[in-house]
Amino acid sequence: MIQRSFLRRSSLLAAAVLALAGRLAAEPLKIAFSDWPGWTALEIAAQKGFFTEAGVEVELLWFEYGPSMEAFTAGKCDAVTVTNGDALVTGAGGAKNVMVLLTDFSNGNDMIVARPGIDSIEQLAGKKIGIEIGFVEHLLLLNGLKKVGLTDKDVELVPTPTNQTPQVLASGQVDAIGAWQPNSGEALRAVPGSKAIYTSANEPGLIYDAIVVTPQSLATRRADWVKVVKAWDKVVAYLRDPATRPDGIKIMAARAGVDPVVYARFLDGTQFLSLTESVKIFTSRAEGFGSLTGSTAIANEFNVANEVYKESQDIASYIDASLTVEALKK
Repeated sequence: MIQRSFLRRSSLLAAAVLALAGRLAAEPLKIAFSDWPGWTALEIAAQKGFFTEAGVEVELLWFEYGPSMEAFTAGKCDAVTVTNGDALVTGAGGAKNVMVLLTDFSNGNDMIVARPGIDSIEQLAGKKIGIEIGFVEHLLLLNGLKKVGLTDKDVELVPTPTNQTPQVLASGQVDAIGAWQPNSGEALRAVPGSKAIYTSANEPGLIYDAIVVTPQSLATRRADWVKVVKAWDKVVAYLRDPATRPDGIKIMAARAGVDPVVYARFLDGTQFLSLTESVKIFTSRAEGFGSLTGSTAIANEFNVANEVYKESQDIASYIDASLTVEALKK
């Protein structure tokens, strides 16, 4: 009798665990995203049913960039869209994460925009630059200064939230700003005669953009994340097909609250990556900006040097190319 009762309780417990697992599996994967073209493109997957076709439910949560990372840190979502360098920042702050999909690399949309009269990065010596300290535009600026023999000691950095850089440049408080689209484009429009004097196109691979996932979600929902990765290829194909590209841009522009004609100009500065293209960057262990590992190592050095965080991060623990490899096989 005791044995039968024990077995019955065990069976009920097992059934309850399976039921709970089923409910959890049915919940949408929550991805926080923000106004970068490589990420607003996720809206295409949602609206065109690419996630559903892949067999996974996804809930996209819209934020400004900084708040999106805060939401991830607070456990309000399973994943967030960030640069590879900011994946480290988020992880060092306690929100461990793994890059499972490379959406793109910046190919000109990240800019150092200067007021009229400043035509080159060299001319920034002694000037004020509005920049969000510790963010990717800060790294872009240092990279540009280094190429002409300058350092951050040769300029005055004015801490400025990225979404406020257009107004700050227009106000005359600074001589230049660092921002990504659509903020960089707004800065160019806000100040007639201003120009981009250094961009991410000058250093491809400096900024890779990714979806990062919590280790817990990756462990329990790995098969679903592979489906998310696979759906991304349809997004890239939709934007590369001349027949569907205008509709894709319209969807992205609406999500960002920008006119589609204006938003279309942003796409050339974003090098979208198909899975076939990204897997080479993902799996390479080469040094330098040509690989995700090399680029992230450089970002790690930057973050430690600028006291964004104190302890150097284990780069390998942040990168998992296996989902892309698996998605390509299916």
